[in-house]
Amino acid sequence: MNVKRSLSLAGHRTSLALEPEFWAAAESLAERRGLSLAGLVLDIDRARGERNLASAVRVAVLADLSVSPGVPGRTPSS
Repeated sequence: MNVKRSLSLAGHRTSLALEPEFWAAAESLAERRGLSLAGLVLDIDRARGERNLASAVRVAVLADLSVSPGVPGRTPSS
């Protein structure tokens, strides 16, 4: 089930619905980058092109996990 959250991005309120696992991974990514969750989503929003924002967040999280083998809770692929 998706969890909906409201964020303020560059002064505009928006809602984003993601699975709890993606929210947790996005929060971890934001923390590692020294950003708030809204700051991370804003960075993703600015670079997403035509992609839906929720999809862009999922892709960014997956991309980070694929290049960050030291992320706690992640099993390195063989």
